[in-house]
Amino acid sequence: MRHPKAKEWEKRLKAVFDEIDIALEQQYGDCFGRHPARPAHGTTSSREMDGLFNVGSSYSAGFGSKLGPGYVVDIRLSTLQRIPKKLKLELRDKVQSMLIEKLPAAFPGKELHVEKERQHLRIHGDLSL
Repeated sequence: MRHPKAKEWEKRLKAVFDEIDIALEQQYGDCFGRHPARPAHGTTSSREMDGLFNVGSSYSAGFGSKLGPGYVVDIRLSTLQRIPKKLKLELRDKVQSMLIEKLPAAFPGKELHVEKERQHLRIHGDLSL
């Protein structure tokens, strides 16, 4: 059973990712064909399950990371088309800037950082509940 404060933390983080997902769909949603098995954007009860994008994260204890514990951000595009590396980097940079903008409002008083680590982004800093 998960602690209620941990659930609340991740609920607020998911709300930030949902906002980012909507922004990415608006800007890039017509650039690629959606996977045939994927419903259209906004047609399901979860942004994770529809549209071209799925932006989310998973907690990492930080073993092997210079940044320590945090959330590793995952940006997925549900398409059968090849995504150019340049666009992948552009999307990563855009998600990073949106996270830097949105996290302080979602987590007031927390000092959170969003940094590039290998091909991913990592949210780290004050992760206290």
